[in-house]
Amino acid sequence: MNDDSRIMMIDITQKPDVVRVAKAEGEIHLKKETIQAIKEKEIKKGDVFTAAELAVINAVKKTSELILLAHPIQITGIKVSLDLIEKQTSLKLGVEVRSIGKTGVEIEAIMGVMTGLLTVFDMCKYLEKDERGQYLKTNISNIRVIEKTKE
Repeated sequence: MNDDSRIMMIDITQKPDVVRVAKAEGEIHLKKETIQAIKEKEIKKGDVFTAAELAVINAVKKTSELILLAHPIQITGIKVSLDLIEKQTSLKLGVEVRSIGKTGVEIEAIMGVMTGLLTVFDMCKYLEKDERGQYLKTNISNIRVIEKTKE
């Protein structure tokens, strides 16, 4: 907040442009049967991995539209990793965001993870409901920045 107790975007004009990289990850826990359906590409809405990857890319690019004080930045690269962990009945999603600019990309990486995991939830929710329509096993967790660097 500034002296007037108003919210403001931080002025980054004087900061130098540098290569910035952030990595974030998270996971969604699902029923064993849902994991199997994803693995066998039997989800009604289509390929979960492709949809989640496209959702990540779109969310990273739109972060400044959704996060009030985030600067619009030039994204130079996005990498998405999706891994089914059958033993834990979960899907782990990782996002790496690269940019050349004056501010970090960790919010963009987290936004990508969250949106990708929500996309998985949306695509699989019909399999996750119990007889009362509740999601007793479905759980999105462990969303975090795992690394942030400047080059």
